[in-house]
Amino acid sequence: MKTTLVIMAAGLGSRFGGGIKQLAPVGPGGEIIMDYSVHDAIEAGFDRIIFIIRRDIEADFRAMIGDRIEAVCAKLGVEVAYAYQSIDDIPEGRALPAERTKPLGTGHAVLAARRLIDSPFAVINADDYYGKRAYRLLHDYLAANTEPNAYAMAGFILKNTLSENGGVTRGVCKTQGDMLMDVVETKNIVPTATGAAAGDVPLDLNAHVSMNMWALTREFVPMLEKGFDEFLAGMADPMKDEYLLPVFIGGLLRKGAVTVKVMETTDRWFGVTYKEDQAGVVASIRALVDSGVYAADLYSDLAAHK
Repeated sequence: MKTTLVIMAAGLGSRFGGGIKQLAPVGPGGEIIMDYSVHDAIEAGFDRIIFIIRRDIEADFRAMIGDRIEAVCAKLGVEVAYAYQSIDDIPEGRALPAERTKPLGTGHAVLAARRLIDSPFAVINADDYYGKRAYRLLHDYLAANTEPNAYAMAGFILKNTLSENGGVTRGVCKTQGDMLMDVVETKNIVPTATGAAAGDVPLDLNAHVSMNMWALTREFVPMLEKGFDEFLAGMADPMKDEYLLPVFIGGLLRKGAVTVKVMETTDRWFGVTYKEDQAGVVASIRALVDSGVYAADLYSDLAAHK
């Protein structure tokens, strides 16, 4: 079965010193985190990549990764497509304040690709390194799943996803066995002397968290579209509210409309949330290359899709 990887790369990168954090080089050959995401997805069996970007970063994006990735994927029989997230892409009859510039969130980002998604798909953030196991788990789930409202997510361990340079946002999961019961978008999670906390609330270091790595079906897209219209109609703060994937999926779970299987991965996450994170990511990638997890010539170990 055809499977698609959707990469959300339209973030402003405001915490990365005003630069475009998704395009920061981290590999020995100048590779960026997305190179490793694309590599691991192709290795796992995904045969289509959709990049969600903004028009204003398109030139930089294509120069630093897009054109190069397209050439690599062409040789491997993997299709590449682009979708463009725009704050003006809202349903007819809805309106936002003219002064709003803040993006509308990850749920809105996925909707930017709604006309391109024609197969089961996984969604990831552009600036997160997830490890190889999660891609294999989600690809195999998508390839075997036949239920339109049965999804999956990569369940990371909280202690493997923290940053030493500031607070992070994670979807803290409530589970029953390997099934997700609810996911709570939790901001400003920081390490503490005894574990981790969000403000005054202590958190279990071994809890499962969502890193916005989901396995979804084509039937999810019209549900997401309907939910977006309802979100716009009920915004409490039209200048700041965001339509977020974990919040929307959590709502579907509470209604009993869908199921989500939590597929645990103990791989260590790393990413460039803050400019200071970049040196650590570079060192982590170097260690993976030195230990043989990745070839120094990153894509050289991949075979073409049949």
